[in-house]
Amino acid sequence: MAAEHRSVVLLAHGSRDPLWRLPVERIAQAMRERDAAVQVACAYLELTPPDLPSAVRQLVLQGARAIDVVPVLLGVGRHARESLPRVVADAQAAHPQVMLHLRPAVGDDPRLVDLIAMIALDG
Repeated sequence: MAAEHRSVVLLAHGSRDPLWRLPVERIAQAMRERDAAVQVACAYLELTPPDLPSAVRQLVLQGARAIDVVPVLLGVGRHARESLPRVVADAQAAHPQVMLHLRPAVGDDPRLVDLIAMIALDG
């Protein structure tokens, strides 16, 4: 069994365009560069593999006992508001030995709002 580490799933919406996933993967890579011990996986609500159950399964196989699910969404529409809790609850039921924690969408974080405002003003 692997030692306890911080485990995170970056959960984004998904797209048919294979290049769409690159920014999410860059975030995951930046997390790994900041903290070599973090286990991070990307997952998508639809159209892009892997889905959340697959990403959670991957982290559990790597020894995760607690996983933060971070929605990489600027806004959370009805689809995400209804789908996110259900998908996380289903993943939790599939892995009762693991604690899944659904965090707020990144778009709700005032630090990101301020950063986007600065970028827009610098343009």
